[in-house]
Amino acid sequence: MNTLPTRQKTALAWVFGILGSFLILAALVWAMHHYTQPAPLENRAAVRAKTLAELRAAEAEALATPAWIDKNKGIVRLPIQDAMNLVVRQWAADPGTLRTNLIERVEKATVAPPKAPEKPSPFE
Repeated sequence: MNTLPTRQKTALAWVFGILGSFLILAALVWAMHHYTQPAPLENRAAVRAKTLAELRAAEAEALATPAWIDKNKGIVRLPIQDAMNLVVRQWAADPGTLRTNLIERVEKATVAPPKAPEKPSPFE
């Protein structure tokens, strides 16, 4: 025998339906939160400090050691002190020659590449 009237059964069905919907929604929210979490970040300050130290070491090495910049054009990177001593020695020998030499080197290092050929017209 049924002990509950039809109206109470309907209300109980609605309560269970709504409660079930909320539980399903909560499970979906938990799953989305769990599966879409980004990977934990490392100690960002330590990573940045390490990168900055590597960058500064590379810069210091570039300032202190000679190297070829463009071997075809004859462009060399010199330490600042060596470059200054070289300019002072050449200036003492002949300032006019040094000036023309520097201008030639700048023009040689900054020469513009040749213009790309124009595409022929398809109607020619």
